[in-house]
Amino acid sequence: MAHKIPKFSELPLDKNGPHHNAWGLYGKDDQLGTLNRLTDDIVKAASSEIQTGIRIGLDWPLDAQKDIPLFGRQAFHKEVYQKTPRIVNDDVWTFNTQSSTQWDGFRHFGYQKEAIFYNNTTLDQIHGTNGVPATNTLGIGAWAAKGIVGRGILLDYHAWRLAQTPPPPHNAFETGSISVADLRRVAEAQKTEIRFGDILLVRSGYMQAYAALSRAEIEAVRAKQPLTFTGVEQSEAMLEFLWSNFSAAGGDHPSWEAWPTRREYALHEVMLGGWGMPIGELFDLEALGRHCGEVGRWSFFLTSEVVNVPGGVASPPNALAIF
Repeated sequence: MAHKIPKFSELPLDKNGPHHNAWGLYGKDDQLGTLNRLTDDIVKAASSEIQTGIRIGLDWPLDAQKDIPLFGRQAFHKEVYQKTPRIVNDDVWTFNTQSSTQWDGFRHFGYQKEAIFYNNTTLDQIHGTNGVPATNTLGIGAWAAKGIVGRGILLDYHAWRLAQTPPPPHNAFETGSISVADLRRVAEAQKTEIRFGDILLVRSGYMQAYAALSRAEIEAVRAKQPLTFTGVEQSEAMLEFLWSNFSAAGGDHPSWEAWPTRREYALHEVMLGGWGMPIGELFDLEALGRHCGEVGRWSFFLTSEVVNVPGGVASPPNALAIF
């Protein structure tokens, strides 16, 4: 598979499309993007990561942000009711798929200036407007048939940063960038080999910072316009790093990348709209980081089964790291 992937320098593939796109690589009707990299052989090889059987969940609770989720999203609501007269209970959940741990699907974020999504999909096709019937094209339910399964790696930037003398400055709630150079230093310090098709997770330290905030402080963060977060940098080097190595990428905070973007483009539009590369956000990487540090291994078998909703925009990952 690796030799069939064009070099980053060869993008865009569709010369009539926006910058850095890989449209048409897997066909004009492709629904999987870089998840096509998770071939049977790559998944089979990843199974060698299972050595002890220890399993660590990576999903934050759906109600973790309580009634004040960021980006103005709706809060999780749970209704538990008895089906009288029987001693039987049912429940109903109502929630925004991006108010807790999530995979961003390809319908979530397109090229902003061009108003176009992966493989030249339009807003009209998604919403059924201007005489165009709505379709389930690019819906996250298309991922459910095989899930997101393969070799995961954790680049624990937070632990690496704190080990430096002095630690580089970092504020989870201000716009700041984690560079490619630092991510490579993290991998080197951990002795973590990066393999083609890996699922990348970056621990920035957001969860610890968020847990230390009072409600009033969270409300102040939420009220900022625009919201600001530290995440991976927007750069050609970062794009090349991601394109050349990974099938999906995510982290522990709400925006994945430095927010707002510090460039004329966002990683979201290139990764989701250009390549079809899933972006994970608000992954709970605290227990994973502790275990990796204890055993001295930052690679694992990762399994994630999205919710099978045709035409869905995003989904809880239902993710496990297995050692």
